[in-house]
Amino acid sequence: MAPELSCTRAEADQKQLMRCRETLGTNSEAIVEISKVLALAGNETRLRILFLLNEEGELCPCDFADILEMSVPAISQHIRKMKDVGLITSRREGQTLYYSLVQNHNEVLENVFTKIQKNKKVA
Repeated sequence: MAPELSCTRAEADQKQLMRCRETLGTNSEAIVEISKVLALAGNETRLRILFLLNEEGELCPCDFADILEMSVPAISQHIRKMKDVGLITSRREGQTLYYSLVQNHNEVLENVFTKIQKNKKVA
């Protein structure tokens, strides 16, 4: 049985509404993944971290702490959230962890990074 539609317009396009529902259903997994990335990147500090990783390739928490003038524990909390959803990855060199972007999520943020770079002020 088809779900009841709640549109009150006299000329609602029922086929269009059903097609849109199907399209959302088909793309649901991608929408969920992209929304996670955007939710994390919506925080200014995390966006700064992501942007720096995009620019530099990899950095350690101490680098971020020095650059952003924050404590290492505060940086580590942001990193953990992004690592938990698979947005960034790490590699160990001795006692130091280096973080970098996971490439498939980098594509999601590519336009955001481009917009940031276009707004650079020329000194």
